Amino acid sequence: MQENGDYVESWQPQMMSALARERAQAVARAVTDNLGGRGLFGVELFVKGDRVWFSEVSPRPHDTGLVTLVSQRLSEFELHARAILGLPVDVSPRAPGASAVIYGGMEAGDIAFEGVARALSVPQSDLRLFGKPESFKKRRMGVALASGADTDQARGRAKLVAGLVKPVVA
Repeated sequence: MQENGDYVESWQPQMMSALARERAQAVARAVTDNLGGRGLFGVELFVKGDRVWFSEVSPRPHDTGLVTLVSQRLSEFELHARAILGLPVDVSPRAPGASAVIYGGMEAGDIAFEGVARALSVPQSDLRLFGKPESFKKRRMGVALASGADTDQARGRAKLVAGLVKPVVA
């Protein structure tokens, strides 16, 4: 999910028709086959009904793919390394999962985070704080990750966790 052209949430699995999934895979394959190389490619698509549009590609792991840390047996990092090395990859799902962005919310250097312990007390959740040295209002400072019985539950947990973590001046 994007707001104002910026990633705010990602989740797996994405409910879509078989035709939309087939078209999305065909577009992603065409893009990556034409680029060449090895490794993980984050191919961003827009899907509406059965229609699919290409948006952009990142030839590397990306923060939108951090959801794989909770949703798949192998994370985007493991998949990237295996693909580069020509080793087998496995994209088997583990559980429905979601990520939600933690924004800086302010312009400041030398920051710390409040609410981390409360956030980590949310069941089936985790955090990845990026360790950036300064905060900007819309800078991604980290992501909240969560799994659940379905994507709605996972998304709710991830948004709850993200909302509990607040960057503050140290």
